[in-house]
Amino acid sequence: MHKLDELMTLKPCWEYLSKTDLPVFIYGMGDGCLKLMREFDKYNIAVAGIFASDEFVRGHSFQGHLVHKLSEIEDALGCGNFVIALGFAAGYQSLIDKIDDIKSRNILLVPDTDAIGVGAFTKETLCDNFESIRLVYEHLADEKSKEVYYNVLAYKITGNIDYLKSCTTTPREAYENILKLSGNEVYVDLGAYNGDTISEFLQHTNNHYKHIYAMEPNIRNFRKLSISVEKLENVSIYNAAAWDREDILIFNAGGGRQSQVSKKGVETRATSVDIILNGDSASYIKYDVEGAEEKALKGAENTITKFSPKLCVALYHRAEDIFKLPLQVLSMNSNYKLYVRHFPYYPAWETNLFAVCE
Repeated sequence: MHKLDELMTLKPCWEYLSKTDLPVFIYGMGDGCLKLMREFDKYNIAVAGIFASDEFVRGHSFQGHLVHKLSEIEDALGCGNFVIALGFAAGYQSLIDKIDDIKSRNILLVPDTDAIGVGAFTKETLCDNFESIRLVYEHLADEKSKEVYYNVLAYKITGNIDYLKSCTTTPREAYENILKLSGNEVYVDLGAYNGDTISEFLQHTNNHYKHIYAMEPNIRNFRKLSISVEKLENVSIYNAAAWDREDILIFNAGGGRQSQVSKKGVETRATSVDIILNGDSASYIKYDVEGAEEKALKGAENTITKFSPKLCVALYHRAEDIFKLPLQVLSMNSNYKLYVRHFPYYPAWETNLFAVCE
């Protein structure tokens, strides 16, 4: 029996929630809660109520539900006598610790929801694409990557964050053991946001590099990026989206990290890595482009084929990214060794592919 065959035996999160006799409460308000409520409607799951952390409850209501305190529900029903579905993302350690504490005394699931709202990974996704998923697994270069890949997929099916906890590592581990950056890198940062990932890169190269190229489509983020790099030399920044060609796209006008192609928004220039480099080399490219990774990879095909730069590619914006993007990288350059790592985050929004030629 292949290790991945075990995934077929796992009980899907949505099946559990639709069949449980226990009341199901959503933890959190906002977009994440709305995503869950849409899925609840699809699977005929009743929402028993909504709660927030005790310090945030001020007589709020959301979507017609009075927002309770968790302590009120625990006192009324007793721990273990209801189910919690997490309705927001947790990406910093104190919040992760808080969720872990709640799970230690309650039944808590974190249903997988995609980062950009176009459809989550389900057991049907697994079944329909099993051979592609198996092919990626077989191409992974170390046992840690295979462990991470399996556990992230198991989490996506079950909503059980124990799978994520068992395979979480730190970005430092990936930088030191996989990327092994030097002080002579030509770094291309796609989805540079406010410059935070450039700062992270500099920490791992002791502020030494050959050149930095950075793209950020959102104008407010781009202004912050401009300020963050103004004292650095040999930096080229572009208020543009990473794409497979020169184009004009519509991006949402929000100023957060999730700046993405949208039906409504502002016209934004798009360009490709191959265009901005104009035949010059790159040694490291980071992709975190809110669901446009497939297009952005295609836009660097000449660079990837000719120069084999180290790659870091987000695998969590679209359900199919976790198998399509690794195979796309291999199709462009079969010399790559592939690694997968998951960094601290609920749900699995910090699962990344690393590709290196050694």
